[in-house]
This record gives sequence, C-alpha cells and structure tokens, in this order.
Amino acid sequence: MEPPSFGPRPPLSPAAAAEQLGRSNARSAILVEGWSDQAAVETLARRRGIDWQAEGIGVVPIGGITNIAKFIEALGARGLGLWLGGLCDAAEEPYLLRVLDRAGLERHGFFVCHADLEDELIRALGTGAVEEVLANEGELNSFRRFQEQPDQRGRETHAQLRRFMGTRARRKIRYGTLLVEALDLERMPPPLDLLLTHMRR
Repeated sequence: MEPPSFGPRPPLSPAAAAEQLGRSNARSAILVEGWSDQAAVETLARRRGIDWQAEGIGVVPIGGITNIAKFIEALGARGLGLWLGGLCDAAEEPYLLRVLDRAGLERHGFFVCHADLEDELIRALGTGAVEEVLANEGELNSFRRFQEQPDQRGRETHAQLRRFMGTRARRKIRYGTLLVEALDLERMPPPLDLLLTHMRR
C-alpha cells in the first residue's frame, strides 16, 4: 500500500484493506492510526532495505484507534488470518488493551509511543535538528510566526513543533517521512524500531 503523494485521503475500510492485503498475498499487517504514521513506518523500511511486498507485510492506516477492533476482526484470526502488529499513542493504550483482550490477542506486537509518533521523532532528533528540516522545506519562517501566536508563547519548542506539524494533515504526512529520513538509523524511536523488528520475525 503506497502512502498518499498529495495529501490525506479517507482511511480504507476494513473490507477494502482485507481485499488489498489478500490480493498482495500478505502474511502480516501493521495497523497504524493515520497516514503520517504509515509514511514514517514505510520510510524506515525503505531506509533499511526492507521490501514489504517480498516479506508479505502490509501497512494499514485505520483512521484512528477507535476503528482498530473492526480491522482486527477483518484482518486477524477471525478474518484474513494475518499476523498483526501496530503502533498507538500513549493516551489510547487503555482502549487498545481492552480491544486486544476482547479479541484474545496478546499485547506484544503493539507498541506505544510516548505521546504520539511525531513526539517520538522530535524527541529522537532534537528540536534543533527538526528546525533544520523545517528550514530545508522553507517552513522555518512559518514556524517562527506560529511560535508568536498567543497560545504558543511560553510553550517548549518541542511542544510547539509537534503542534505545528499537526496543524495541517498534509504537513503531518510529509514530516512523517522527512523526520525519519533525517534520523540516524541507530537513533530511531524504540516503538518504531521494535515494531519493524517484531513484524519481520
């Protein structure tokens, strides 16, 4: 499944995801909340020379954690029979654990980001390096103006960067790729790193 090249799209339905994964003879699926998470996961795979299709792994944006039960039903043991893993935000962990328990799935394979994946990537890179990425994209001046907004004054740069990237869906998707590209492969956020290692076993 290719990440969007021109901005956000509606998430796939569970049935559409099952159809696509079935056609590609996938053996496992990574469930992520949105397109920016998919962009980050697939960019890391590309940088590590992983061929998703050859390894039978699909990355599925589910459109928010509240949809995960339907995707587990469609893609897991009761549906397509795929090996499942995924990422979730820290605030969504209790909900995820309840869904996994009801589905009879173990927690291993699902990894929790400190706040969300953007937070993890900014933390791993450091705010100075993230600002360099913004500068390379011609957005540093826009970020400086954003920092001067009344509700941003006094906030830490880390929090401001995270909010700035989330102000537009297209921007969030783009930086899902750019931040992973900027990181040293030895400094990837643990949830992202562990997810890829787990899914390739």
